[in-house]
Amino acid sequence: MTTSTEGAAKTRPAPLSGPLLRFRVSAYVTGVGLLALCATMVVEYGFGNATPAAVYSPIHGVLYMIYLVLTIDLAIKARWSIKSTVLVLLAGCVPFVSFLVERRVTHRVQAGQNIF
Repeated sequence: MTTSTEGAAKTRPAPLSGPLLRFRVSAYVTGVGLLALCATMVVEYGFGNATPAAVYSPIHGVLYMIYLVLTIDLAIKARWSIKSTVLVLLAGCVPFVSFLVERRVTHRVQAGQNIF
């Protein structure tokens, strides 16, 4: 009796697929959240209405903390260097950069390459 393992490799999920998916979602949510925070800052300082910023700033803080935890989870499982990990963590602090870094990290992790 013989068994074929040819199709098994294609259907078996990669060991980093779960942490990578969680990172990708959190990076996207953090990026959108940071843009929303910028909009609330424009409303606060440009129009003198501090209410949106007072409500949204803590929400953004929680979203960023979730991004930090999920990024560190991926970094540990993918065995990133401390420098790479810190750079990806800081990417969530600059508008639009989290989107760019998310794409780079996704491609590099899937290819099994170093991040930076």
